[in-house]
Amino acid sequence: MQYFKLPDLGEGLQEAEIVRWHIAAGNDVKQDEIMVSVETAKAIVDLPSPQDGKVVVLYGSEGDIIHVGDPLVEFEVEIADEGDRGTVVGKLEIDDKLISEQPLGTGSEVPRNCRATPAVRALATRLKVELSMVKPSGSDNTVTADDVQRVAKLIKRSGELIPLKGVRRAMALTMARANAEVVAVTINDDADISQWQEDDDITTRLICAIVAGCRAEPALNAWYQGHALARILPKTIDLGIAIDTDQGLFVPILRDVGNRDRTDLRKGLEAIKKAARSRTISPEEMRGSTFTLSNFGTFAGRYANPVVIPPTVAILGLGRIRPQATVTDGLMEMRNCLPLSLTFDHRAVTGGEAARFLAVIIDNVEHAH
Repeated sequence: MQYFKLPDLGEGLQEAEIVRWHIAAGNDVKQDEIMVSVETAKAIVDLPSPQDGKVVVLYGSEGDIIHVGDPLVEFEVEIADEGDRGTVVGKLEIDDKLISEQPLGTGSEVPRNCRATPAVRALATRLKVELSMVKPSGSDNTVTADDVQRVAKLIKRSGELIPLKGVRRAMALTMARANAEVVAVTINDDADISQWQEDDDITTRLICAIVAGCRAEPALNAWYQGHALARILPKTIDLGIAIDTDQGLFVPILRDVGNRDRTDLRKGLEAIKKAARSRTISPEEMRGSTFTLSNFGTFAGRYANPVVIPPTVAILGLGRIRPQATVTDGLMEMRNCLPLSLTFDHRAVTGGEAARFLAVIIDNVEHAH
């Protein structure tokens, strides 16, 4: 028997969710035939068969979380060349002990990074507690019977624990990483947009302002490598645009925004929004941003502290436009103001650089350029 294991799908991701099986046990498959679709990094990836063979067992059901290196498919094949088991997307391995030692199966079974005795596992099954949701208190990160019973009481009192999956799970992991790594500082200010015309496009105007800010302060359009205490200053501005969908938050990228006119920017923006909401966006369209824009004011909120996602070093948040009493030439008048929130990674960006960047944004937004 041979096992096809979940390959490394890039960017250091260690897990994926099974979205759909395209094969079943007993099927004969051909090399490059799509076997399964998995979701990782907020994108759907189709995994092909590495060679011809007969499917014996599928490990995991739709909705299950699997880890890199875990078996996905067991094949019955004739091995023609013992030295050639590698594939572009993964590998086949002979491994008779793996399945019994590290079972996958359904989502109710124990993930391989969970440690518990057989008795504790049986208790969890009886009490309908998923061990992956239990915080271990035993030695060597082991789940105890008390841990399981504590969670069972919580479920009985408050309702079922629902594991995060898909886009929401990816977002949770990304945010946890950002919180652990980034030294975040946020500064806020307002731009007076009373001179804008009714048909002005807020997003494209802000994109143009970001381009001006990045050109004035290139330190904000950067990637920071914490392990090396070094930064990279990309030659282009590849702007991540936060898009809210029913499935969760997507951040597709508008490439090289500094060399595109407003008409082209609007066309590109509509295209990535449509792709994100229809789940047809590719992984490449969400990798490699150098700066991020989040327009949370579309829904509500004046100011925020947007989250910087490594390796980028800055994100600009737009609040809800509102009328505000302002003193102009000694006279009080009502002006339309756009709240701005700039979060930056203080490991790579100085306060002066961030403040000057925001000043350029405000000047660009307030005046025609």
